Amino acid sequence: MHRGAQGFVEFASEEADVKGHIPIYVYDRLDEPTRGMLEENLAYAEGGETAVTFATGMAAISAALGITSKAGTEIVAHHTLYGCTYSLVTNWLPRFGITTKFADLRDERSFKDAITKRTRVVYFETPVNPTLDLIDIALVRRWMDEVWPGAEEKDRLLMIVDNTFATPYCQRPLALGADLVAHSLTKDIGGFGTDMGGAVIGPLKFHAPLLMYRKDFGGVLAPKVAWSILVYGLPTLATRMVNQQKSANKVAQFLEQHRQVASVHYPGLESFPQHELARRQMTSYDGKFAPGSMVYFVLKGAEQAATEAADRFMDYIANHAYCVTLAVSLGQLRTLIEEPYSMTSSALPPEVKRARGLMPGGIRLSIGLEDWHDIIHDLGTALEQI
Repeated sequence: MHRGAQGFVEFASEEADVKGHIPIYVYDRLDEPTRGMLEENLAYAEGGETAVTFATGMAAISAALGITSKAGTEIVAHHTLYGCTYSLVTNWLPRFGITTKFADLRDERSFKDAITKRTRVVYFETPVNPTLDLIDIALVRRWMDEVWPGAEEKDRLLMIVDNTFATPYCQRPLALGADLVAHSLTKDIGGFGTDMGGAVIGPLKFHAPLLMYRKDFGGVLAPKVAWSILVYGLPTLATRMVNQQKSANKVAQFLEQHRQVASVHYPGLESFPQHELARRQMTSYDGKFAPGSMVYFVLKGAEQAATEAADRFMDYIANHAYCVTLAVSLGQLRTLIEEPYSMTSSALPPEVKRARGLMPGGIRLSIGLEDWHDIIHDLGTALEQI
């Protein structure tokens, strides 16, 4: 009984002296060794002091925002977000008295106009889902520190970055000034499309609050899932990303030259508007340019024409493609394709989507491990049908 009681005393306790001490595991929802090994590896991969895993990426995002915000405080977020994150901050957090302002975090004036005394958190994705716009992490950190110079630690603005698209192989936001990093482990880190998971990584001071949040809200990563990501997903991340990036560059170059394509967004292209920032911010562990495996392209035509073209294109892919799969996930062995306007960003009102660069005819492509010749063949054949 005493050992069990001590386990509860030590759990998520800042006072307990547990250095060099084997944890007492009393209940799977609190802590568990397989999950702990994965968390140790994830923290190392991102350059953080601690990591806490969750059942999904959205559970991780909810936790990151949940421990850094409270009733009466405000989040400033980039104006383009993953649809479910947008729904979280506009539909659910307001019920707890937490509001969100949207700004263009590529623009200093837009950012500073959005900040108020109630602001506690600055939240964004980079690359942004699905447009692949980049946010300069180090620059935004500097803007944040200029808002209230010399502020006490409790009043300091906190930066949370969703690093799912880039992965820690391509980008490590903590080294650039982020306070917390969130991941959907379902994507590239898991890599095989077989399991769901999420993680929040950052300084040790956030470890106990994250554990307590996970315990009470219940979004706990299953040990069997943790084992798969630990043994298969994370160790193969670098190998997969190197190959996927090579193919992504070939595919992006092909699309850029195609007569049916109006624009292609891929950080690896020299024509990418933020190519210089991409080269500076998106680097592998050995300092090489690592632009990732996501491509976003827009079909030609006015709104109605582009919508119809996208429908024909996606229908053909779904029915005839050899290696490109219609699916809303990303970062898997197979190349996945979707239309964000009507799928992953469907939670956003039409006027919001248009204002934030999401238009009918936009296609998101997650490059897998197929031969790039086969991927291009599938895409080229489908483009000829529109």
